[in-house]
Amino acid sequence: MSGSNTSPLSGKLVISLEQAVAAPFCSSRLADAGARVIKVERKGVGDFARAYDSAVNGESAYFTWLNRGKESIALDIKDEDDRAILLKMLESADVFIQNLLPGALKKLGLDSATLRQKFPRLVTCDITGYGEDGPMRNAKAYDLLVQCESGLASVTGTPDGPGRVGVSVCDIATGMTAHAGICEALVGRDCTGEGSGISVAMFDVMADWMAVPLLYHDYLGRTTPRVGLNHTVICPYGAFECGDGQLVVIAVQHEGEWKRFCETIMKDPALAADQRFHSNSKRLENKAELETLIKAVFASHDRAEMLKLLDAAGIASGAVNDVASLSVHPQLDRSTIGTPSGEINVPTPPIRRSGGEITLAPSPALDADGKAIRAEFGLST
Repeated sequence: MSGSNTSPLSGKLVISLEQAVAAPFCSSRLADAGARVIKVERKGVGDFARAYDSAVNGESAYFTWLNRGKESIALDIKDEDDRAILLKMLESADVFIQNLLPGALKKLGLDSATLRQKFPRLVTCDITGYGEDGPMRNAKAYDLLVQCESGLASVTGTPDGPGRVGVSVCDIATGMTAHAGICEALVGRDCTGEGSGISVAMFDVMADWMAVPLLYHDYLGRTTPRVGLNHTVICPYGAFECGDGQLVVIAVQHEGEWKRFCETIMKDPALAADQRFHSNSKRLENKAELETLIKAVFASHDRAEMLKLLDAAGIASGAVNDVASLSVHPQLDRSTIGTPSGEINVPTPPIRRSGGEITLAPSPALDADGKAIRAEFGLST
């Protein structure tokens, strides 16, 4: 988001030694909030996410989405002169983010603890796969690997087998968590005058997201089944096929809704008091019988008609859309960003702030700002 003087992080300088998804997601959201973000990339090759794909007019979909609003400088941090440039930038920085392998920066004197000694007001954020200690601290941690290691894949999919969440959920969740931690640390610095260090591990983030299945295992000895487009502990709550072959998801959360569902959708008020279905626990016990009845009703309507009936009855529902449907969804807001190959449209950021139109700054070419940044920080080219 273009950094006006009224943006919440206007005037803040973020230096991010980053690649892939998690750290770039975090820093892009800081840029959306008005921070100046300088992305440090490897000389010659840059962030390897630039080469993930060429889907967007020859540019990477991942890179353009995750690196809007940033400046790019290419450095070889093993080179003494380039390392001096990085340190010069950090003298003025408010935040330093990095997601290199654990220990990679320590031998160069660029680890977070050393940097905070040199620059006491600096907030540092280390993003890792499995943290800085423990038996897996040096393990490679790509999104799918962490989905599997954390147990997320075991509760995703269908009874036939586990499944991957269809987007890079571990990376994105980790970037979101790091963003929150950095904002908290900046607030803390306003109180104490001193920076602080935060560390966010992908595995820890997903373990936290897996708290409910974990508690069911630890305290009830129960596994969380894979149920596809259904809910594990609420019924009816899931997808049903309409007469035109399209799917609708419904959610009946309490007994008042259940009674209304029976009256207005099932057209059978007596069903609400049926001993097989009169409570959520009973409906779960007799789920197969109940869903057979619901399927027959849904099969007698096309999706558009069924959605209207559910809406009129006040029953929570939604269409099971594909990406093509999302692209033309009436609720989807889009924003334009520039790229080296021209403008593209992306979903508008979900944080909407009062008092201004959302304007997103462009995604940079590799080292697009290198010459200007070197001149700004007083070092020759």
